[in-house]
Amino acid sequence: MKKIPDTDRKPILLKVSLLQPTSVTTAIVPLQPQEKKIISERERFIAQVERINQMSEELEVAILELKAIANTLNTQKRYSVLKCKNICQYLAVSVPWVKRKPDESFILTTRRVDLFRAEREAALLAQQLRQQTKKRLASQRHRKNKSGAEAHIKCLFKKVLVNKS
Repeated sequence: MKKIPDTDRKPILLKVSLLQPTSVTTAIVPLQPQEKKIISERERFIAQVERINQMSEELEVAILELKAIANTLNTQKRYSVLKCKNICQYLAVSVPWVKRKPDESFILTTRRVDLFRAEREAALLAQQLRQQTKKRLASQRHRKNKSGAEAHIKCLFKKVLVNKS
């Protein structure tokens, strides 16, 4: 055992390896200030929140990709001979999500994955295009009818003038 002097200069016996005698000058390593530890833990927490939300977004993309692949398989002839019409059925799906509240606290919750958003958007776009086409055709007919009416009036006016002469 080796003697370590303390503040009162009294010897303290300490078990140490017999191979190499060493002197110890500091018994306890000074602690880090608590504030730095809290900041680093908060930073780790925020990073974990961001990681969870990023993984949720990736999971949503993977789910939508699965649906697209299933739709492709459903339209192929070799899979249409299966007993079921659809290779995949869909129920409500949600992914984990961490929300930040106004008071800077967080809520671990779920966010719904809208599996049929693409179909709704496509239907809405098709409807808008049909309406634009109808308006364009109506406008063209109106211009055609207007120019045709003007030409008819001019023709009638010329006939009237020719008949008077």
